[in-house]
Amino acid sequence: MRSSLSRRLGLTAVLAFLLAVFGLAPSASADPAPAALTFTTDSATTTPGGAVNLSMTITNNKTYDVWFVYQTIDPTWLTTQRPDLKYSFTGCSLATASGSTPCSGTGPSNLGGNYGATIPPGQSRTVTLTLRVAADSGCNGNIGFYSYFYAEFSDSSNTNGGPVYTPETRVLCA
Repeated sequence: MRSSLSRRLGLTAVLAFLLAVFGLAPSASADPAPAALTFTTDSATTTPGGAVNLSMTITNNKTYDVWFVYQTIDPTWLTTQRPDLKYSFTGCSLATASGSTPCSGTGPSNLGGNYGATIPPGQSRTVTLTLRVAADSGCNGNIGFYSYFYAEFSDSSNTNGGPVYTPETRVLCA
């Protein structure tokens, strides 16, 4: 009985060692992404002629400054397949400690400059785009977006993210 127990313990120890050596052992805790991008809207629905604010917040989870951010925002494939849908981004602002300030550009171009990098460790920046649906637009479903982003940190590291889909911020146009 004793040799059977020691054999099982030995086998368990060998398996644990092999898992640890080859990196297959479960980690104690998951590290957050170096930079996280989140999306929110001020309304879940809109109508033809209406507007919704789409806010994107990038959070620096590292112990180094974010020096540079590049981001795109594009409609999902299903959104592009609706020829009756007409919309555009008509405004852009960056939330700052002293209030809101206009962005340097709008639409699916480089939004990164709008975040006002440098972003210190643990801090966030929020850019808000105004999505306006044309008054003569068809309005029969969700308007969805996805985004890619790239961030560079002052320790010379970088992180890529994407595609980041925005299912929680899809706007129902009805």
